[in-house]
Amino acid sequence: MTRMDVRYLVVGAGVHGLSTAWHLAKALRASGRGDGRDVLVIDKTDVAAGASGIACGVIRNNYFQPAMRELMAHSVDVWESDPEGFAYHAVGYLQISPEVMHASVAQIYQQQQDIGYPSTFIEGEGDSSSYMQGIFTDWQAQGITSVLHEHRGGYANNRASIQALADRALAEGVRLQPGTRVTGFRTDGGAVSVVDTDQGPIHVEAVIVAAGPWIRDLWRMLELPERITVRAPDGTVHPDREMWTYWSLQEGTLGVDPSFLTDNHGHMPPVVHVDTDAPLLDDRDGSVITDQMWGIYFKPDFNFGGVQGGAMPFVVDRPTDSVAVDPYGPDSPDFVVGVEFARMWTSGLAHCLKRFQGKADLFSKEPSGGIGCFTPDSFPVFDVFRQNAYVIADSNHGYKMIGVGALVAKEVLGEPQALLDPFRFARYEQGRLHPTSSSPFPWS
Repeated sequence: MTRMDVRYLVVGAGVHGLSTAWHLAKALRASGRGDGRDVLVIDKTDVAAGASGIACGVIRNNYFQPAMRELMAHSVDVWESDPEGFAYHAVGYLQISPEVMHASVAQIYQQQQDIGYPSTFIEGEGDSSSYMQGIFTDWQAQGITSVLHEHRGGYANNRASIQALADRALAEGVRLQPGTRVTGFRTDGGAVSVVDTDQGPIHVEAVIVAAGPWIRDLWRMLELPERITVRAPDGTVHPDREMWTYWSLQEGTLGVDPSFLTDNHGHMPPVVHVDTDAPLLDDRDGSVITDQMWGIYFKPDFNFGGVQGGAMPFVVDRPTDSVAVDPYGPDSPDFVVGVEFARMWTSGLAHCLKRFQGKADLFSKEPSGGIGCFTPDSFPVFDVFRQNAYVIADSNHGYKMIGVGALVAKEVLGEPQALLDPFRFARYEQGRLHPTSSSPFPWS
């Protein structure tokens, strides 16, 4: 087999891999240090075949963690740089919350103002209800005491936007080789020198691993620790924590025309995210689904038709080693949503908007959902291992973080990025974890 030599090998043709390849090629050309021909992207399947291809497509900056807010503001800049090219709809984002989350959301609002991210904060049950009814006349959610309206953000067509990244990378001369699975890494002097694949060995100067939910397997091939010590900010030590945990993602579609979700003025509304501690009742028979904190999000889906959204994920209750990532997403018999999610989500829609009452039977029977691979604190790791292996482990925040590739490309070329510094692997041992919000979602 002919020997293949590559300066920069990118593993994964999703949002992170393709964004990094595109920006790396541009930076090499601009600096006179090379061009896109120095970059090869491989993927075991093809462009957008993994998590990026089934992502809900929501773009937001609604994070309790200051470092995440700054990173997301940078990514929204990238989305806004070419809305049409990235199939991006800048409709905004609504975080609608109960009193238990009031203080946390108020803090998010204040820090959004501090970084110049435009948003409006509504407080109090009456004012919150009036604000929402000014958008949807049939708004009826109970127990809501705050609304944070981000005026930037929105949603994008997942596959179209990832293909746009691939097209940009290819236009810069980047090579793309689908159908190539990594089988191992060889090191020389502590650095990765060869990436073994099922299509033959690839000799590299540097490798960027952007494998989404397959990070567990690539991490193991790099011989990195699978159990770690995590030190909490208060000094509490949690030894022997698993590095990776899989969560089942709960998403689906209601088979109505997308225009069913238009606002009072006939426009497409912001993405709606509701967290509440009001009891959730079954829209069909009135039985109690839960009297605990719950949350859903929803938006129009013009790609396949309908209203699309999701609910809180749950931990896959089996040993991490035994979780089968392949077949992935809707092709997996284990990790597609079922009747329990359909009942909860459609009832949640009806709880929020009167127009959704009696529509549960329209829930799409097409398989949906997937799994995500989460770090111990559910936030990303961006760091270098084995001297020249840059790992992007996004902990299921990936799709919206289209701008991370631009930052990683600079770091690969020797220019450290302050926005990525809070996400180094060393934070676990050093106790520099990100603050925890009161949201029922692990990535908020």
